[in-house]
Amino acid sequence: MRVLFSEHLVLGLFLLGGYVKPDLQSSFLLMFMRMLLVVPLMASLAFKLYPSAGKEFRQLFRRESWDVLIQALVCGVLMFVYIAALYIGIGLIPTGIAMTLFFTYPVFTALLAWKFFGERPTLFRWLVMVIILGGGVLTIPQSSATYSSDTLTTGIIASVGSGVVYAFYKVFAQKCLAKLHPVPFTWISFTCTLLLAGVSLIFWPLPSTQLNWTPLWIGSILSGLISFIGHTCNNVGIRMIGATKASIIGASSPALTALIAWATISETVNVMQILGIVVVTLGIGLLSGEGVLRSLKSRS
Repeated sequence: MRVLFSEHLVLGLFLLGGYVKPDLQSSFLLMFMRMLLVVPLMASLAFKLYPSAGKEFRQLFRRESWDVLIQALVCGVLMFVYIAALYIGIGLIPTGIAMTLFFTYPVFTALLAWKFFGERPTLFRWLVMVIILGGGVLTIPQSSATYSSDTLTTGIIASVGSGVVYAFYKVFAQKCLAKLHPVPFTWISFTCTLLLAGVSLIFWPLPSTQLNWTPLWIGSILSGLISFIGHTCNNVGIRMIGATKASIIGASSPALTALIAWATISETVNVMQILGIVVVTLGIGLLSGEGVLRSLKSRS
């Protein structure tokens, strides 16, 4: 996705990128193109993943299930907002840093869970939250000839803001998934994102410039496939090893993102930023592993 926004030497061989500007209109376009693939794919596999998906989806339109439908639609709106903000962040600052700042969302999720569910954070959780925020601060780059202060500020705000919105998404999803299976829930979220991106492009179209559609479609298709595979593998992983263990594995995302960005498009980060990424990754792992410790204590 980063390559679509700015020119990079991919795999040290091909000079590609810079097809769209890192702004809201471009985010809407890329989101729309991406979801054009993901939504039909999810619909085609929904009945294989969950045979009762059609029946459960129809039940949402009954009066007694409207509250669940509204919660699912709200989650779709939140998904649209956090993806749009994250795209802007990735377009303006290095991918690994944008994703690390986004992955500070467990801090905001814990605070929102305290607010809405009364789940007061333990002392251990408070300490881990401080660790995650401290690691996020370490990753913030300084202004330079490559990144102006305005660009950095916008990218940082977009990345952190995306994490905050995602935290709200997680809280609303927790309430909704208590009554709705993950397969129809995910499809509704994706469909809302597709529709909102399309409507946004109608009311806020891109400037009348000639776009290079071929690489945009290739990038969107690859992004859509990766997104679909990621969501599917996450659901399969949760079913096989449980949500807590799956989330611990997912905690490696910031470090893996930075590593992949370095290997594919030669994005570099300094020692302090590497330390910040490691600290955030460790903090997320500790926060996710708290549930495992609790379950082990309850069994003993």
